[in-house]
Amino acid sequence: MAVFLEQSHTFGEYLLIPGYSSTDCIPANISLKTPLAKYPGGASSALNLNIPLVSAIMQSVSDDTMAIALAREGGLSFIFCSQPIESQAQMVAKVKSYRAGFVVSNSNISPDGTLSDILALKEKTGHSTVAVTTDGTLSGRLVGIVTGRDYRVSRMPPETKVKEFMTKFENLIYAGEHTTLKEANDIIWEHKLNCLPLIDGAQRLKYFVFRKDYDTHKENENEMLDASKRYMVGAGINTRDYKERVPALIEAGADALCIDSSDGFTEWQKMTLQYVRGAYGDSVKIGAGNVVDRDGFLFLAEAGADFIKVGIGPGTICITREQKGIGRGQATAIIEVAMARDEYFEKTGVYIPICSDGGIVHDYHMTLALAMGADFIMLGRYFARFDESPTNKVNIEGSYMKEYWAEGSNRAKNWQRYDLGGKGALSFEEGVDAYVPYAGSLKSNVALSLSKVKSTMCNCGVFSVPELHKNAKIALVSSVSIVEGGAHDVLLKDRKPL
Repeated sequence: MAVFLEQSHTFGEYLLIPGYSSTDCIPANISLKTPLAKYPGGASSALNLNIPLVSAIMQSVSDDTMAIALAREGGLSFIFCSQPIESQAQMVAKVKSYRAGFVVSNSNISPDGTLSDILALKEKTGHSTVAVTTDGTLSGRLVGIVTGRDYRVSRMPPETKVKEFMTKFENLIYAGEHTTLKEANDIIWEHKLNCLPLIDGAQRLKYFVFRKDYDTHKENENEMLDASKRYMVGAGINTRDYKERVPALIEAGADALCIDSSDGFTEWQKMTLQYVRGAYGDSVKIGAGNVVDRDGFLFLAEAGADFIKVGIGPGTICITREQKGIGRGQATAIIEVAMARDEYFEKTGVYIPICSDGGIVHDYHMTLALAMGADFIMLGRYFARFDESPTNKVNIEGSYMKEYWAEGSNRAKNWQRYDLGGKGALSFEEGVDAYVPYAGSLKSNVALSLSKVKSTMCNCGVFSVPELHKNAKIALVSSVSIVEGGAHDVLLKDRKPL
């Protein structure tokens, strides 16, 4: 006879109960550092996150630009694997070779472009500084630069050629590609520049250094850096071509891997983990999943996973539950898997971090996920809204949006993620193609979200994620209580959401 489990719940059905807060329990004293990879009791993890956030293994979320931005804030991106091995490895290599403060231009135009093209490029990228190259690409020879000071929309026809109003190369102050950041900033301040182009011997633009980034690129205590002071980056893999993909990603410098699959309770994942352990031992850190119960966790723990992802169907663009009737409420799944994780630790002395993947709608859900036992959180929709995500910013009925699509959608066609040993194709959709409201920069939004997490932790009287695991008091609330928790019985004035 089938096994019938208790009703499952989502994060929105719970609230945290305040605990005693001392005068020392203030946001400035809260640590969000958390382990990414398993470790024996009494030791510490070989790989830790400085903030408990990682970006989802998705085409519409995690590329090299997102990875750099998130590593700068203390988190980790897992670059999507639904692409050729070579291009994924190149993205990883770009992150590892990135020079903080040196910006590679993705706003380029040819001299024969027009003012209208400049305005369209600015609308698309949000950048006001455009490199003018012989062929309109980054590989072309730099012949000029266009900034907002070079044109007046109200006084110039839109068909005006770029070569007529750009600042020509001979009038630019520039430096060589091997200039250090300190030297570049000295030149910027000495000549009162807003930006300094760095070029190679063939007059190709290698980087921009901007005056506005001077403070941004001062040492950030939260940056995710490896032993060589390079940004850290993760990468997704699948259970089909792992024997070819894993070596390429390790060679490119990936700091962690994660199996990208909708269902982790399979022999396919066990085989993938066994291959990695056999080829690399414990030197390569690899996560697995997704699972939603104790049995799934124990299976992947015994198979050798360094961390385990939890969640089937809670994502905003995931329709697995609708299509297949499989999954579980994310809160219930986290609670059960966290209990299994703690039991496993008591039995074996090995602590395996768990990652809550999906189900985060509001910022306070992050704190609930951590309080319920998650060590860190994987986010898709959240990061897709930002400038740094790889998708287009579009105007929909007067509002700016970003494109966001699921790996199980026909657009992504990531059949490997849902592979059950059949033909190499997506049998049916398990995700949708959608838009999410544009939210601006990653840095400002992450800072705001984590300020809420820290504030709530102060209300709970805890100073760290492990303390939150141990001391949090959580209550299941009624539908009426949920209504009571928001503004009610008043007429709201127009207001913008915080």
